[in-house]
Amino acid sequence: MIKSKLPIYLASKSPRRKKLLNSLNLDFKTVKVECEEHIRNSESPANIVKRLSKDKLNAALAKIKIGIIITADTIVVLDRKVIGKPKSKKDAEKILKFLSGRSHTVYTGFSIFNTDTGKLITDYEKTRVSFRKLKRDEILKYIDTGSPMDKAGAYGIQDDFGAVFVEKINGCYNNVVGLPLTKLYQALLGIIR
Repeated sequence: MIKSKLPIYLASKSPRRKKLLNSLNLDFKTVKVECEEHIRNSESPANIVKRLSKDKLNAALAKIKIGIIITADTIVVLDRKVIGKPKSKKDAEKILKFLSGRSHTVYTGFSIFNTDTGKLITDYEKTRVSFRKLKRDEILKYIDTGSPMDKAGAYGIQDDFGAVFVEKINGCYNNVVGLPLTKLYQALLGIIR
């Protein structure tokens, strides 16, 4: 278990990230931060998620003066198109139809900052996800649950019906959920010690 003299904060509204971080047996608090998520056309997916995690870190620093701060951002990419959270039910349907029967890449960027030492680690992970061909009625039923509305790519691979859309993954499963735990754990060890 990681021990820190400083309090640890997860600056995120995501219940999935909180659950993942709990699996590391960390003593941490959750802080909600608001941050505009602007995508720049010429930016690579890796740079997008790293920049957005830093933007969230800057927002968190307005609330947290002392501690270890963890932020993250996840996007889905298919055909060089960046897919974030759906803006409406219609948008969720469009996204899921786009992903149906195809493979996409999930990118999660994270930043960890130690306010005491000023040390910052920003990194990312990517995972390839293949969807089976989806039927329109199952897409609509899934959207009716409300589950897709707060998730990049309009689906969750964990804890809900979105899991049965996935045929296979290549890479870190936890990254698709919202945090690449192995990389994050190693980065935390580097920040705290």
